[in-house]
Amino acid sequence: MLILALNGSPHTNGNTAFMLNQALEGAGEMGAATRLVHVADIVKTPRKLFCDACTNPCAGVCYQGTPLGDLFDLIKSADGIILGSPVYFGTVASPLKLLWDKSRALRKEKALVDVVGAAVSVGASRFGGQESTVRALQDIMLVHGMTVVGDGAFGDDAGHHGASAQRPAKDDPEAAKRCRILGRRVAEVAQATAPLRERKKGQD
Repeated sequence: MLILALNGSPHTNGNTAFMLNQALEGAGEMGAATRLVHVADIVKTPRKLFCDACTNPCAGVCYQGTPLGDLFDLIKSADGIILGSPVYFGTVASPLKLLWDKSRALRKEKALVDVVGAAVSVGASRFGGQESTVRALQDIMLVHGMTVVGDGAFGDDAGHHGASAQRPAKDDPEAAKRCRILGRRVAEVAQATAPLRERKKGQD
């Protein structure tokens, strides 16, 4: 079982990366293999940075043979995906938005249906748009048919929608705790829903 974390921050060692690493530690406690990807390093490489819907349905021509194409292959192999973004004007930072704007071919393939998803976010102030950013990330996952989790564990509380923190995340006493809870929850639900993804593979 693979749980993938996608860091939407331009910083590879910042607050969002800290939170995602904590979430992956929680998933690892459940026996999952984990991997963190820094999206900003990859979305720079396609031939066209922005999606302009050049083909419909999407043929993925703008990223074939690029690291972004390799990332989409990795994303399709995941059992669970945790998205992380800092708050930029109340919503998702551009590297992560660029990634998902380019993901129309995955939606055409229904590649992420029944993959478990969750989101984390960090802002400069306590009430700095973290939940609206988490909800925007959840909307992206719902469009792909993913199974989105937030709170819901009986013994733990990850936060109503997902884990949020105030910058600096490492000094927020709740951040690491909530992220680890969320990571465990993603792995738990991914284990429980594995037969759904196996059935989908059999239909491909």
